[in-house]
Amino acid sequence: MNVMTFNIRCDKSSDLENAWQNRKDFVLKMINFYDADILATQEVLKNQLHDLLEGLPQYKSLGIGRENGKDKGEHCAIFYKPQMFTVEKSGHFWLSEQPQQPGSKGWDAACERIVTWAIFKEKKTETRFVFFNTHFDHIGELARKESAILLKKKIEEIGENLLVILTGDLNLPPEAEVVKSLLQDCLLLDSRKTSSSVFGPPWSFHDFGRIPVPHRKLIDYILVDKRITVNKYACIFETLNSVFLSDHNPVLVQIEFDS
Repeated sequence: MNVMTFNIRCDKSSDLENAWQNRKDFVLKMINFYDADILATQEVLKNQLHDLLEGLPQYKSLGIGRENGKDKGEHCAIFYKPQMFTVEKSGHFWLSEQPQQPGSKGWDAACERIVTWAIFKEKKTETRFVFFNTHFDHIGELARKESAILLKKKIEEIGENLLVILTGDLNLPPEAEVVKSLLQDCLLLDSRKTSSSVFGPPWSFHDFGRIPVPHRKLIDYILVDKRITVNKYACIFETLNSVFLSDHNPVLVQIEFDS
């Protein structure tokens, strides 16, 4: 099974040549080429969600806008192939002291932050697993710490002892204590570190190439249950005629469930 996480960068005209309309087709071709079975996204605005669903008809999506719990603001949308998976349950919660309050902002966060989750059953093998997709705050240190604590609690509540996959932009590098604690407390593995084959740069955020290479960080993750084997990991850095896919690299893994 192929899983991708991708912060697509919200649609901002100030990005000029890297504005969404200039890279939309490039993004769609990339996703179609790599053929992820589940695609976890961050920063997706309503118009971008429409473009993705129109250009990727093989997928259905789950997720809501973080500002009002409907369609306003960024989505942490999960795209999946309905011919491969049944959605048994799905939902969302905010990374805040009031996780069920639409639009709630937590602790010292600069923005509303949300988690989209789903319990999937793979049709071929009938394997059930729970999938979480999120985007931690980029400013609030306390917010990131508390978000990890809340996420652990929700994984325990929702997970039903199922296999767990967690994707997202955590806005922190692997050596950060919050990332380490998330792995340890949730009994998850970093797919890059556990994969038998790794391809691509060791960083995922480059700000449309503006950050010097030595200062680029890996902040986008696919974390997996210890009962999941990671066969391949790729951090994909590509441009087309000087246009970037995003200010982040998509990350793709090939995984299999241990019998």
